[in-house]
Amino acid sequence: MEAPTGGGIDLAVVRRFVDVAVDALAAAREEIDALNVYPVPDGDTGTNMYLTMSAARDAIQQAMADDADLATALAAFRRGALLGARGNSGVILSQLLGALVARIGRATASESNARTMADALAEATEAAYAAVGTPVEGTILTVARAASDAAVRRAEDDRARARDVFASAAEAAREALAHTPEQLEQLRRAGVVDAGGRGLSVILDAAETVLTGRRPITAQQPFGVHAIPLTVAEADLRAEGPAYEVMYLLDADDHAVPALREALAPLGDSLVVVGGDGLWNVHVHVDDVGAAIEAGILAGQPYRIRVTHFAEQVERAARRQEARAGRRIVAVSAGPGLARLFGDAGAIVIEGGPGNRPSTGSMLDAIAESGAAEIVILPNDHDSVRAARIAARTAEEDLGVRVAVIPTEAQVQGLAALAVHEPARAFDADVLEMTATARHTRHGAVTVAARRAITMAGPCEPGDVLGVIEGDFAVVGHDLGDVATAILERMLGGGGELVTLVSGTGANGLARLCEEYVADRHAHVDVVVYDGGQDRYPLLMSVE
Repeated sequence: MEAPTGGGIDLAVVRRFVDVAVDALAAAREEIDALNVYPVPDGDTGTNMYLTMSAARDAIQQAMADDADLATALAAFRRGALLGARGNSGVILSQLLGALVARIGRATASESNARTMADALAEATEAAYAAVGTPVEGTILTVARAASDAAVRRAEDDRARARDVFASAAEAAREALAHTPEQLEQLRRAGVVDAGGRGLSVILDAAETVLTGRRPITAQQPFGVHAIPLTVAEADLRAEGPAYEVMYLLDADDHAVPALREALAPLGDSLVVVGGDGLWNVHVHVDDVGAAIEAGILAGQPYRIRVTHFAEQVERAARRQEARAGRRIVAVSAGPGLARLFGDAGAIVIEGGPGNRPSTGSMLDAIAESGAAEIVILPNDHDSVRAARIAARTAEEDLGVRVAVIPTEAQVQGLAALAVHEPARAFDADVLEMTATARHTRHGAVTVAARRAITMAGPCEPGDVLGVIEGDFAVVGHDLGDVATAILERMLGGGGELVTLVSGTGANGLARLCEEYVADRHAHVDVVVYDGGQDRYPLLMSVE
């Protein structure tokens, strides 16, 4: 994409598009779910596309936080979409997004942005058609084709810019979407447009909004609303077909994939295999689950296997809701020792932390599998707070549970909040007490610089020791012990009764040294030491 002022593909504009697209899908998710009658009327197309786009957004955010260049950030976005893809629509969307950014990544300085984007949309459409075992018109594929054809036509004008290309693509997508009931009998009988096509139209509208600054004009006729789950009178809308949805990620050589497609094709329908460079996402509807998984084993190494029984899906969700009771804590852990601490305190633990931040989908899975009616999330990392809030909103709407996110930005804040958790308290009172404790917990850390940089505490070179207070660099030095004790002294300058020290990899007795320092200089302060096992930070510390 180009910035509105022109001049090259701007990573900041790509990031802004991704944010707007995720927010737009969040707003349209329920509407898209209600349109979902094909291929199976299970009411999850909007949710699946939203979670797929959210996973891609999480990946590019992390890459940009690590100062990645355009190519690296786009590669992260592509991989994030592939790993986070859910459902038939989500897998197709991941292929569209992956092919789109792959073409953008190959752009040269001599190419116009308009031509690059038109080519990218065309290649994305071709890749999506190729990934689907039996392409069906009147679906997201049809909408993608209309959008890319319009983009290519617009780019033939040498005066066209990227904004013009995406405006034409978005307009064509809306028009094609309105005609999908004429192409697919299930849509016509239900009186709705295609759900996946609607989701893609929302994404293209987001691109038009970012590049032009104006809101697209939506379709004039209503999209229609189809009740989910199906009523008895509507049951004939479900075509006879396989009973199960099977999905898995697959590590396999690219040359093994054609044989995999051949093996899966006769087992059922809705076959989609996307990916490349050794990593694939496989989706298929079958009756023989074992055969679908065995085909993956023959091709490579399948993992993250998900099996959904369509007939029981809605009933199972209803049973889960009826059975939900109690309150659980979901905590993000940055190391094995920390995971044990959170787990021993009764929390559901998600692995995370810098460089391995959890996705919205993983948080949503933890909430869904908890069986609890009330959930408190401790993200324990600044960049994980937003993903936690998205997961919370989705869980409240989809599962009917109460979810509160306490915006803990450090592992030690999460430990402090969990220490005052009391399940017997009313939910709001418990959240209030945990939030207040986390907010009043001053936190610091010690790390080692990986590159030359200018910090708030001055310049640093690779190998320098950095002391951090409340997320800001406060000390630059050469000795772990000296920097750690300097940070402790500053934090204790405001008073305190308890110091918590969490030792990470490469600490080499640093926590013990700090414990002795506090005992010697601040005898009235208690000290607790834990083995956290976290990477990047030899020592985490807090003062309460």
